[in-house]
Amino acid sequence: MSAKLTSRSLDTDWSFSLLNSNGTSVAKGVKEGEWLETKEFPTTVHVELLKREIIPDPFVGLNEWEVQWLGESSWSFKTSFTTSSSEYDAPNVDLVFEGLDTFATVIFNGHEILASSNQFLSHRVGVKDKLKKVDETNELIINFESAFRKGREIEKKENKKYLLWNGDSSRLHVRKAQYNYGWDWGPILMTTGPWKPILLEAYQTRISDLDIRPIVNEDLSTELRVNLSLSSASHAIFADIELHRPGGGGAVIGNSRRRVNDGFVKSDFKLSKGVLDLWYPVGYGSQVFYEVMIWVYDEQDNMLDSKIQKMAFRRAEVVQDTLIDQEGRTFLFEINNIRIFCGGSNWIPADSFLTTVTPERYRQWLQLLVDGNQNMIRIWGGGIYEADAFYEICDELGILVWQDFMFGCGQYPAYDSFLKSVEAEAEQNVKRLRHYPSVVIFAGNNEDYQVAESFKLVLNYDDETSDFRKTNFPARHIYERLLPEIVQKFSNIHYHRSSPYSGFGKPTTDKSYGDLHQWNVWHGSQEPWHNWDLLAGRFVSEFGMEGYPNIRTVDYWLGGDKKERYPQSRTMNNHNKADGFERRLELYLVENFKHAFDIESYVYYTQIMQAETLASAYRLWRRNWKGKGREYTAGALVWQINDCWPVTSWAIVDYFLRPKPSYFTIKRELRPFTVGMTRKEVKSFPDELSSAIFTIDTVLEIWGTNSTLSEKKATLEVTSFDLHSEWKDKWERNVSLAPNSSTELFKGSLPGQPKRSKLSETPKTIIVAARLLDSSGEVLGRYSNWPEPFKFITFPDVKDLGLQVVVGSDGESIELSAKKPIKGIVLDVEGEDVTWGDQAIDLVPGDPQVVTAVGLKGREVKARFLGDGTA
Repeated sequence: MSAKLTSRSLDTDWSFSLLNSNGTSVAKGVKEGEWLETKEFPTTVHVELLKREIIPDPFVGLNEWEVQWLGESSWSFKTSFTTSSSEYDAPNVDLVFEGLDTFATVIFNGHEILASSNQFLSHRVGVKDKLKKVDETNELIINFESAFRKGREIEKKENKKYLLWNGDSSRLHVRKAQYNYGWDWGPILMTTGPWKPILLEAYQTRISDLDIRPIVNEDLSTELRVNLSLSSASHAIFADIELHRPGGGGAVIGNSRRRVNDGFVKSDFKLSKGVLDLWYPVGYGSQVFYEVMIWVYDEQDNMLDSKIQKMAFRRAEVVQDTLIDQEGRTFLFEINNIRIFCGGSNWIPADSFLTTVTPERYRQWLQLLVDGNQNMIRIWGGGIYEADAFYEICDELGILVWQDFMFGCGQYPAYDSFLKSVEAEAEQNVKRLRHYPSVVIFAGNNEDYQVAESFKLVLNYDDETSDFRKTNFPARHIYERLLPEIVQKFSNIHYHRSSPYSGFGKPTTDKSYGDLHQWNVWHGSQEPWHNWDLLAGRFVSEFGMEGYPNIRTVDYWLGGDKKERYPQSRTMNNHNKADGFERRLELYLVENFKHAFDIESYVYYTQIMQAETLASAYRLWRRNWKGKGREYTAGALVWQINDCWPVTSWAIVDYFLRPKPSYFTIKRELRPFTVGMTRKEVKSFPDELSSAIFTIDTVLEIWGTNSTLSEKKATLEVTSFDLHSEWKDKWERNVSLAPNSSTELFKGSLPGQPKRSKLSETPKTIIVAARLLDSSGEVLGRYSNWPEPFKFITFPDVKDLGLQVVVGSDGESIELSAKKPIKGIVLDVEGEDVTWGDQAIDLVPGDPQVVTAVGLKGREVKARFLGDGTA
């Protein structure tokens, strides 16, 4: 009797209980042994207690510290269910646990069937012999130990504290999302519970593994290799495999019937160039998908199992070629033979409570990324391998994904039980992610080689043969032996040992090889952001600057406590986890701005500082993308796009999906066409024996960028203004922007700025505004270059600026215009927030700008800017 696979989610009738508080002080309303009904499933303990209002919101005030007992307690979840006759009669019945957080013992009808210790693993357990009869009740219980206490216990047993940055050292022994232990942007919230679905599956034979390998050759011809594994070969005889065009009922491109041999089926399709459409990243082509449809039959042609796998064809290469005119090698991504400058962001988990993150919320985040002209996202190694919905949306939107394995900022161990767990974790997740065209690289970890360098662990980069397990950097065995073998065996995706990692025997700080985390702005040597051009790497996969979130987000975490509503308060301090953040924020503020200390002003000034810093990085590094053989910088991924709770951090969009001004300045710098400028003072000494006799010339350089694959003819328009007079200079010229590269457009003396011969001569405040215009007069890109630091500027009286903020007749847009240049306009309204089309706007006379303002509803608009009289 054949039995087609059936699968149902066990997502009802769950309850949970505190097993053991381990001596911690529990909240009122929670008693050991008392069972409470869950409000949702999958779920975790914090989420359930928040929904019942038993614990305070840990995102508000100092409440984070009121809920620490949850993570040090033991909990239990249980449900009961009956089986149908078809389920009970099936030859095989499995319980499938897609994710348990983290140390879990599963008891089914009184039998212990599973002991799990890895949040990133799924488990399948056969329970046919333990099922109760039809209509009798089956009981499923999952007991969770405290991951924090268990980690400390393992650490004590191993008798070694490993080195790390961020969190408790015991986390290094625990295969759990590392950010739960606290990070320099996130709280300590040790979650626990069944965080992914639990299924009951009944079947005779099932498809246990489906390996679909779309191959795109160098000439862009395509192949498809399908390998199918079955759980049992005793009944399955045939498998039908079809490749379909996209859309329901799409035309069949190829099909085959294959006989099952020892539980395996293999089928290859070869397709000529042009038969299939390729998948491209956003901005370079369409995102076209196909479907592989599979049916497995027994000898009577009864269907046993079937699968439909959405997939796409694309060729993805990581190119590390020698460079023209500079030492080192490229580190760039080539998709379908197109070399792509990757402008994007790093991604941390979107919430401290992962079960609350819906597909809709993922889509909002990722749409913001695309709307911000970004084309890559890096999933950071201290969080999770993201939900399927995340990758599906990236596929759909054309976002390239850099995927770290889940190791972050630590000297991880490599004892046998740890390696066994990591091996299973890596295999499962590589198999799960390999078919997504968006995933173009796996990286072994986040910053673990940097940790090793900083603590001077044994680290010979030329050693390519050792096992490493007996060294004081044992995890090299994971990153250089275990993970690359798994990635190569189960996928066609490029493997990179770490982020950052230089290769070629070089340390991670080498700017000429591999990828670079450039933290010498903010961390490290705390360089001025104006030095980004000197700090460039071949691919900058992390860099950043902190900025406060929207004032509404600040007020949320204050929870109405007005006495804490100032930048240096205890509550504000708790909502910025970065070491030394007050000194570092103030260092960059005081070096560059005159600023005020009331909270609204502090929000504004840190935001405009972040906006200027990050825009400068993208502007200068895109300049380094100079064409084939001269891809001196091939990517820039800002740390970070998102937050996991309401906080002051490096995020460019806050927890509530409110973009900071920096989001918009980055968006402008990643437009298909941009114009950039620098001004540099050049000091000349005609008498080499004298230091008193010199001239200072201010040199202006202008370049343009073009990310399209075609040359672009445009008009470069350059207008210079003296902030304190009516003087103005304007010139324009026809320019040609080379495809997929930057183009140098001008180098000469700054208009209106006399040469100086004394340091006591104050330079004029000259603002240079450049625009690129197409033949119709449309603005392709604009940028205004101001003298820095801004603190030296004496701004005109506000009444003399002639600033006009006019709400459009639709009530959902505003026009900005001015009689004098204005720097860093940030718009806001009273009450409910608005979805702004732009922020951190530089305005010059003769170039009015229209900003969309969805939700404005005709309300009066407030404008903050440098020199607005607040400082």
